[in-house]
Amino acid sequence: MSETDYVPPRIWIWDKESGGRFAKINRPIAGPTHDKALPRGRHPLQLYSLGTPNGVKVTVMLEELLEAGHAGAEYDAWLTNIGAGEQFGSDYVDLNPNSKIPTMEDRSGPAPVRLFESGSILVHLAEKFGAFLPEAGPDRTETFNWLFWQMGSAPYLGGGFGHFYAYAPVKIEYAIDRFAMETKRQLDVLDRNLADREYMIGDTYTIADMAIWPWYGALAKGLLYDSAEFLQVHEYKHVNRWADQLLERPAVRRGRMVNRVYGEPSSQLFERHNASDFDTLTQDKLPEEDRGKVDPYRRGLDLEGV
Repeated sequence: MSETDYVPPRIWIWDKESGGRFAKINRPIAGPTHDKALPRGRHPLQLYSLGTPNGVKVTVMLEELLEAGHAGAEYDAWLTNIGAGEQFGSDYVDLNPNSKIPTMEDRSGPAPVRLFESGSILVHLAEKFGAFLPEAGPDRTETFNWLFWQMGSAPYLGGGFGHFYAYAPVKIEYAIDRFAMETKRQLDVLDRNLADREYMIGDTYTIADMAIWPWYGALAKGLLYDSAEFLQVHEYKHVNRWADQLLERPAVRRGRMVNRVYGEPSSQLFERHNASDFDTLTQDKLPEEDRGKVDPYRRGLDLEGV
């Protein structure tokens, strides 16, 4: 059946997999599929995530907080294998009824606080530590302008362009053209804003930069969907300047390694439980028999729920 032959039925029924890379985990209902306790480490912040752009936003923020001297931002980052459906475990769904990554539990207060949606997590951490978010006035509003711009725009990049260009089981010209046009428009929005600003809101580095960089900075550097030539991302000079500038930050370089399961072995830190893990537990430093496994990170930890 060609893309022009399909006629939608009066009532849609889920009677087969949708196809594509994520078909095994896509379903039209919410809720847990199995009972599964989450592990919990010794730090006040427990993160359950994966090194995708949405996950990287939060690990960059956490590493920036630690870089700035906020010791209370120490965290355990647990790898969530979304391909295996770990986000549908009972404990995970209790923390995040939407079953997406990232998910966090803040255990620093008298009662644990659940956090889901990357933008919500960034705001919570910024307000908790008084960092990377202006306290009041136009700069605070402008930070929220760009943070929420990213939250609303990225689905067109990831779920739209990325899906149909890289992951869909068939190439549909209309869908690829539609979302490529929107993606390039978004890059132009950013390029124009950054033409006379060092960071997204001006001279100040904020959670808006941390939210936008893993998606659009990575896209501009040719790191998403093998699409650099197709989208001609080199044309967006101000976005590329900004992306390079952020990548020079040590906390950004560390943050993009956490829960990362692809790329160079030296860039993959499956789980992070201590600052020293960056020096000792990346995939290139593990014995051959332990590579590709999560277990080495959990040995010797005082864990709940494992």
